[in-house]
Amino acid sequence: MDLTAEFLVFGATGQQGGAVARALIAKGRKVRAFVRNPESIKSKALAAEGISLAIGDLFDPASIDRAMGGIAGVFSVQTSSPAGEVTDAQEVWQGKVIADCALRQEVRHLVYSSSGAAGKGPTGMGHFDSKSEIEVYVQSLPIMSTVTRPASFMEMMLLPGMGLPQGEFTFFMRPEQSMQMIAVDDLGRINAEILMAGERFAGKTIEIAGTSVTGKDVERAFTNAAGRRIAYRRFPQELLAKNPFLNRLEELLDSGLLAGAADIPAIEREFGHLTSLVEWLEGHGKPLFEAALKDEKAEVALR
Repeated sequence: MDLTAEFLVFGATGQQGGAVARALIAKGRKVRAFVRNPESIKSKALAAEGISLAIGDLFDPASIDRAMGGIAGVFSVQTSSPAGEVTDAQEVWQGKVIADCALRQEVRHLVYSSSGAAGKGPTGMGHFDSKSEIEVYVQSLPIMSTVTRPASFMEMMLLPGMGLPQGEFTFFMRPEQSMQMIAVDDLGRINAEILMAGERFAGKTIEIAGTSVTGKDVERAFTNAAGRRIAYRRFPQELLAKNPFLNRLEELLDSGLLAGAADIPAIEREFGHLTSLVEWLEGHGKPLFEAALKDEKAEVALR
């Protein structure tokens, strides 16, 4: 473990944390990643990129304390219950413990990555309401903190079961309904910049998105990327009737809560160019999209 590291990143073997860690490294900063298994493929990939590994377990506060030694800034993100690894109560516990350890270890700045659905009242969905609870706790502590609320990831559209191999794409929006999204690389870069300028963003809650797209926008972009027609449709009512989880997500989108609340032009003025869906499909998203078209496993983590 590099004792000279400036930033500690949780979730570095997942999408968000990994993007933040790599963005910090690209800026020439020294980064420590909190990992459970240093021998995993993802942990070894982090180490190969010059990221120091701090071995620990999110259920072991002592290991978190050790990892925070000498650290100036912490990026905190936890796995949510839909991933099947933790319960909502465990997510809340981990989020609070990380904040407590940061305070105890005199970390200068804590950035907590929440959700665009958080902080706007109860949703009835544990993995959103858990983040609202963590937000309130973090902001109650005498530590410099920033809460970021990312919109839905573009990468999440390529989870299995959306119909791409059959020439269609099924998602939450109506064809003309807008939903904000962000590329994970942009999310990582923005959070890295917030970490590096703690005083500037102290005490703020920042809604983050990179673009707003409709179902028709997705249809056009996916059709162009595939070189063949990809027809967009919303999840059918018969499926929603059998799946309360998806049904509630669609209700929250229709209510506006999941549609996104970021001021995208202001985000772009503050943090620079944001990736459009078309640009993402031509760049980082291209291999993920091509794998989804072929019904191959694409690496898409739920955090």
